[in-house]
Amino acid sequence: MIKIDSHTHIIPKTLPKWTEKFGYGNFIQLDHYRAGYARMMQGDKFFREIKSNCWDADLRIKEYAEYQTQVQVVCTIPVLFGYHAKPLHGLEISEYLNDDIAQLVTKYPKNYIGLATLPMQNAELAIKELERCKKLGFKGIQIGSNINDKNLSEDEFFPIFQACEHLDMAVMVHPWNMMGKGQMDKYWLPWLVAMPAETTRAACSMIFSGVLEKLPNLRVLFSHAGGAFIFTLGRIEHGFNCRPDLVAIDNNVPPSHYLGKFWVDSITHDADALRYIMSKVGTNKICLGSDYPFPLGDLEIGKFITEMGLGESEVEDIFQNSIVDWLKLDLNLYK
Repeated sequence: MIKIDSHTHIIPKTLPKWTEKFGYGNFIQLDHYRAGYARMMQGDKFFREIKSNCWDADLRIKEYAEYQTQVQVVCTIPVLFGYHAKPLHGLEISEYLNDDIAQLVTKYPKNYIGLATLPMQNAELAIKELERCKKLGFKGIQIGSNINDKNLSEDEFFPIFQACEHLDMAVMVHPWNMMGKGQMDKYWLPWLVAMPAETTRAACSMIFSGVLEKLPNLRVLFSHAGGAFIFTLGRIEHGFNCRPDLVAIDNNVPPSHYLGKFWVDSITHDADALRYIMSKVGTNKICLGSDYPFPLGDLEIGKFITEMGLGESEVEDIFQNSIVDWLKLDLNLYK
């Protein structure tokens, strides 16, 4: 078995001064203020401190070896999406981030797999970059749970999903730009409460609008174990049944029908929660994920899964087979 982490984040060691170059916005800059650490700054506002394992490929491989994990699926940090930028500037940001990941994968082909980012605010440019990334060897893309507060059900995003299906590019949906953030900054509530809600928002949007129905071969993973979607599906399904005039207006297929038709990662931090998800979608739709290297992630890379008393085949599904299916990987490339 080759243990693969489906959900990790990475950033280039240096970032252009996009705010200065574009003449607007508070784009992320890095302040390497001491060895091994950097401050992520939005304009003059501190966002987060990160360590060198956010950009140091060799250090990441060494840290992963401690948990017998050989392969990392890497994507950018959502705050770098650049969806608020003018479309051509958004494309420039995406190209810079994607080129960095492409170089990483080329240098360490047995250790890294890339997910691209796209300028989702403009479908034509997003598809252009998607096609370029396909040629660069990316296996899929990471997108936000909303695009500038627009749900993924909006018609303008459908051509991008169509192109992903046509090009055989997988999709990871990651929460960001959390709803209600301005009303609940205290207690880290945007990360603890709004993030699961954001992923649920995205899943419902893609199901109710018919995206998953119209594009049955689109391979979508909803991160953070699908947010609250699977745990609140009873309520969602009841709403679909009791008020179809409000819910079933674009797709009359019950939401429960899509269980087993998308993937989720394993980031639950709770064995019982993961067992419940297993009972709903099966181990063949759960991918090991960590959200490495951030503190809210599973930084022991699935250790709790090995302590759950699962069968060997179940562990192999989560650690390897599900990710192979989601990204259509050739395992021989990583041996």
